Amino acid sequence: MKRWFSLIFIFLYAYCAAQNPAKQKELQAVRTIETPKIDGILNDACWNNVPFATDFFEIRPVPGRVEAKDRRTEVKVVYDDVAIYVYARMYDHPDSVSHELVSRDQIGNADFISVILDPFYDKMNGNGFFVTAAGVQFDAKYSQVGDEDSNWNAVWESAVKIDQQGWTCEMKIPYSALRFSSQDIQNWGINFSRRIQRTNTQSFWNFVDPKVNGFINQEGLFTGIKNIKPPLRLSFSPYVSGYINHYPANLPGVKNTTSRFNGGMDVKYGINNSFTLDMTLVPDFGQVQSDNRILNLTPFEVKFNENRQFFTEGTELFNKGDLFYSKRIGSIPSYHDFSGINGTDKVVKDQTEAKVLNATKISGRTAKGLGIGIFNAITNSMQTEVEDAQGNFRQVETQPLTNYNILVFDQSLKNNSSATFINTNVLRQGSAYDANVTALLLNLNSKGNKYFINGNGKMSNLKGEEVHTGYSYTLRFGKQSGNFTWSYNQVYADDQFNPSDMGFFTNNNFLDQRIGLGYNVFKPGKWYNEWQNWFNMTYSRRATPGDYQSLGIETGSYVRFKNLWSAELNVNYDAKRNDFYEARNGQVYKAPESFGLALYINPNRAKAYNFGGNIRYQEQQLFAGKSYNFYLFQNFRLNDQVAFGLDLSFNPNYNYVNWVTNQNSQAIFSKYDRRTVENSFDAKYTFTNLMGVTVVLRHYWSDRRNKDFYLLKPDGHLTDYQGPALTGMDRNYNVFNIDLIYIWQFAPGSTLSVSYKDAAETSDNFYRQRYNKNLSGILNAPQNNSLSVKVLYFVDYLDLKKKRKKA
Repeated sequence: MKRWFSLIFIFLYAYCAAQNPAKQKELQAVRTIETPKIDGILNDACWNNVPFATDFFEIRPVPGRVEAKDRRTEVKVVYDDVAIYVYARMYDHPDSVSHELVSRDQIGNADFISVILDPFYDKMNGNGFFVTAAGVQFDAKYSQVGDEDSNWNAVWESAVKIDQQGWTCEMKIPYSALRFSSQDIQNWGINFSRRIQRTNTQSFWNFVDPKVNGFINQEGLFTGIKNIKPPLRLSFSPYVSGYINHYPANLPGVKNTTSRFNGGMDVKYGINNSFTLDMTLVPDFGQVQSDNRILNLTPFEVKFNENRQFFTEGTELFNKGDLFYSKRIGSIPSYHDFSGINGTDKVVKDQTEAKVLNATKISGRTAKGLGIGIFNAITNSMQTEVEDAQGNFRQVETQPLTNYNILVFDQSLKNNSSATFINTNVLRQGSAYDANVTALLLNLNSKGNKYFINGNGKMSNLKGEEVHTGYSYTLRFGKQSGNFTWSYNQVYADDQFNPSDMGFFTNNNFLDQRIGLGYNVFKPGKWYNEWQNWFNMTYSRRATPGDYQSLGIETGSYVRFKNLWSAELNVNYDAKRNDFYEARNGQVYKAPESFGLALYINPNRAKAYNFGGNIRYQEQQLFAGKSYNFYLFQNFRLNDQVAFGLDLSFNPNYNYVNWVTNQNSQAIFSKYDRRTVENSFDAKYTFTNLMGVTVVLRHYWSDRRNKDFYLLKPDGHLTDYQGPALTGMDRNYNVFNIDLIYIWQFAPGSTLSVSYKDAAETSDNFYRQRYNKNLSGILNAPQNNSLSVKVLYFVDYLDLKKKRKKA
């Protein structure tokens, strides 16, 4: 009788523990002798008598609710000397499982199952392995309190099956894809996540509370892993590529059609259990998607997204402190020297990007939580071909051979806290100046990540014919968990601080202060699933002298409805301000106050056809300036293999006032009308989960039609311009791009890609009034066409070694 009471007590205790979201779950590690066949069929003997991880908790739509029994999830994990193996059964109606085929590292309209591993169990760093119901792999790296690096890639195996009970998945995650210690007995952090696309339901095995800041710190425990050893992690990815380019330059001595062949290699080497060396030798980035170029009328540089994988994968350490803008390396250099080009010279061919000769990353984290990162890249010199007045051609160096370096030390502390040292260094050959930036960062969190305080101190040093040393600091503290959150932020930079040689930085000489308030409701109500609200106020002054710059207020609300649509409303107000940058000559411009309103609508993307968009309105209190923005997107899935998307944007501006030119050191402004139209069309056909083709077409048109001109007075106000007639001040800018790429993953980690690109750009000092004339004009403009083929083959040293032994 006592035995029965004991069994009942144990059962009730286990049941109550499983239903308690606040309790950390544990899963006992089981070693297997038999290796499961990764086919998605869960009939291997090794899965027998292995405990289930089940009773997942929703994070949305109802945080903390246990998943429904008819849609329950069951996961098993075993391991051997080579890998971790995952068994997953997702109960559901088979006709309801979403399984759109997309390319690797995308989810699309599909259900997924994932395992997130934290081998060092520091609750700050992890690796996620996702598989959709269509068999598509997605992997990511996680750091600190949940930052996701989806550009991280590993080589692992998976397979899925859809059957009468729902769908199944098996994974094999080799130890070569992970970093872990060599201790005889180990405990790892672990969690599993499942998404059901049609209901927008996402659940975790160990509950992730949305009111608590952080993601990896809310993991379960995988206990009792015994006698596993980190393998030698060494892989090579050699590549060859060929290009044919055609541009109708039609100039003497300049070929319209050119061709080139490239060859190089990527290398990954596990230096020890914790650290990995990544190296790319003579890389080829010619197939990355084109930048979305725009007509920029502001005094500041436009920041573009990085699309080159080497500079996006595994860079979480190097991105600390916001000192690393990877497009500085080769793509958008900060330094150009045009002193060798005379006023009578004609530019025949301008090299806008520097060739990356090689780049190396060493990164990792010790068992005691010390993260170390070392980065180095070298770019070749940039040459511009010019023709002088006598018809002679010559090459002018506009950027020398350049060496880029980063050094990072990041120590993990208790409660997901950290202390960081980072240094960036740019060395240029010859007389060009060098740049050095150093920063110290401190991030402290209270127990449970409820409150935080963080900050940094930075110093920049530019050394050439003159030396410029500048300083900056940031202080931030507040409450980051719970329904109600708040923060205070102060940022200072003196008039010499300049990290832009390797980072992105628009201006210095400021002292900014910001107060932010937020109230978020994660528990669904009668008509909504989630509701977020915020209020921010920003006040800015110059550092030297201490002049007022700006005061801005922003408030907004976001709600996700029961039908899975969502809406966001934003309101902003900017008071009259002193703009010290718009005039481009150091003068202050007394900018008018402005008011803005924006409404964003997003649909239920699980539907085969969905559409949404936004409407924005901005009013400038000078000459009744008004700006509108109408944006509409549409997505249509013909089936699980074919999908189309169309983005339409129309942005008319009326009676806006900004700088237009300088004459005799005097700033001239204009009142103008402007129209911006951007159309983007994309389509994809995915043959299998390993092969697909995508195409993106984009046309961007923007103009500036000046109506009246004004002189900026010394007091910062505008007066009517009385000087000589100004001509050629209008703008008409068009960009057209086609990016088409076919990718076939013919072996694990190995790809064949074929890319076609078409690019055209025109910029005139007159405008065409109608959209169809601009589209016709850009299509008839000289087109830069490129066709390329690239083959990359992944070679794992351990697999190569096994083959040699068999031979």
